[in-house]
Amino acid sequence: MRHHKNASMTPAKTDGSLTRRSLLQRAGWTAAAVAFPSGVFAADSVSPVMSKLSAYMSEASGRALPDVVVEKAKHHILDTFAAMISGSDLPPARAAYHYAADFNTDKTCTVVASKFTATPPEAAFINGMLAHSDETDDSNEFSQSHPGCSIVPATLAAGEKFGIDGTRFLRAVTLGYDVGPRMTISFGSIDFRNNSHKSTHAISGIFGSAAAAGCAAGLTAQQMRWLLDYTAQQSSGIGAWNRDTEHIEKAFVFAGMTARSGVTSALVVHAGFNGLDDIFSGVDNYFLAYAPNANKDELVSQLGERYEIARTNIKKWTVGSPIQAPLDCIYNILKKHPVNPADVKSVVVRLANTEARVVDNREMPDICLQHMVSVMILDKTASFQAAHDKPRMKDPEVLKMRAKVQLVPSEELEKMEPARQAIVEITLNDGTVLSERVTDVRGTVDNPMTREEVVQKATDLMVPVLGKANTATLVDKILNLEKVSNVRDLRPVLQKA
Repeated sequence: MRHHKNASMTPAKTDGSLTRRSLLQRAGWTAAAVAFPSGVFAADSVSPVMSKLSAYMSEASGRALPDVVVEKAKHHILDTFAAMISGSDLPPARAAYHYAADFNTDKTCTVVASKFTATPPEAAFINGMLAHSDETDDSNEFSQSHPGCSIVPATLAAGEKFGIDGTRFLRAVTLGYDVGPRMTISFGSIDFRNNSHKSTHAISGIFGSAAAAGCAAGLTAQQMRWLLDYTAQQSSGIGAWNRDTEHIEKAFVFAGMTARSGVTSALVVHAGFNGLDDIFSGVDNYFLAYAPNANKDELVSQLGERYEIARTNIKKWTVGSPIQAPLDCIYNILKKHPVNPADVKSVVVRLANTEARVVDNREMPDICLQHMVSVMILDKTASFQAAHDKPRMKDPEVLKMRAKVQLVPSEELEKMEPARQAIVEITLNDGTVLSERVTDVRGTVDNPMTREEVVQKATDLMVPVLGKANTATLVDKILNLEKVSNVRDLRPVLQKA
């Protein structure tokens, strides 16, 4: 049993008389006894939720996954590496690389799409910044988080530190998706997001990253409890990222900060740090501080049966999540009815109120609905290049089409949340109205992308950076991770030649 440092001290003795100092000490202990009732400083008792969760986490590295979950995990790992690599020349990545200049003498961990390395926490940070430099990475609507952009970089960094194989890498990533999203699901993610001013993306990301890194480090159940304690102490992030106009702070909150902090939790516990046995219950616990009305049973609900990685979306389009459904609508319309842009009179897009606020006339092309809708109608698709061509936002042809696009917040679609639905109506000059409603966005659990689609997306994103040969090799290694004996072997194909 661990004791508080001063719990067993007795008053100092002199020659039998009480000194002023000893009287003051006794007064202090009496006051402490009144302020902190019996049991406050006792060793933690472990709640059933914490006991079940920490056991599940510690056993993950040796637990086989269903084939369908393994396949999904490979899709998300490949998709996240593609996000890192394709984002490597965007402002958040450039800022992260500049920051990395002071940390690149350590040879332990890979910094993706570069020629240098770093310590595990810093590599996780930099690769996380790369992974969310853009709106390419995956998202879990139930938890209101982007799991992959922090969990995969954290697992890679910890995996290289401890020399794990591909199978363990798969299991660690999958565990991260199981733990992180469940945290904000237990909070009541949408209401928490809307009313707390805190960031669900940061909270889910750090707990998922820590769980994955802890699995790579081979922590025991007791150590996993301490890992959760140190992760809770580092948990942070506020919703002000919505006001970021350059995507750099957003990348920090969603991925860089959370990946680094998650790896730090794993490393300090592996190094011998101990802590509270149950930060989720007792005096001043994490839930009292963050979400007093949370349902903690959600943390262990259907563990081993419901895998959150299988409920996480992969984006077909490299744009913000609220724009996915509108682009699907237009894509479907154009497949059925070829439309000449000159014949378009107006375009009405209906989105849930909260989604509309995020993408309404934003400064960046990939999260500006009106711009991306215009691009889709003009180009018949929405490429990565088009989604990041900021000068094109001033192109007269695009501006002419954009003037015809109206975004209408919808109470009806708000009730459908967390499902991101959209209704699009294109009215032509001759009065023809082309309408489409998307209830299941391509890439979501009810309308998943095939392996071929995921590979094609990743290939298109990575070839411009890595080249065809390295891209093909990386894709093959990820789809056959079970054959990778050490994740350090991925470095040659993750970096520039």
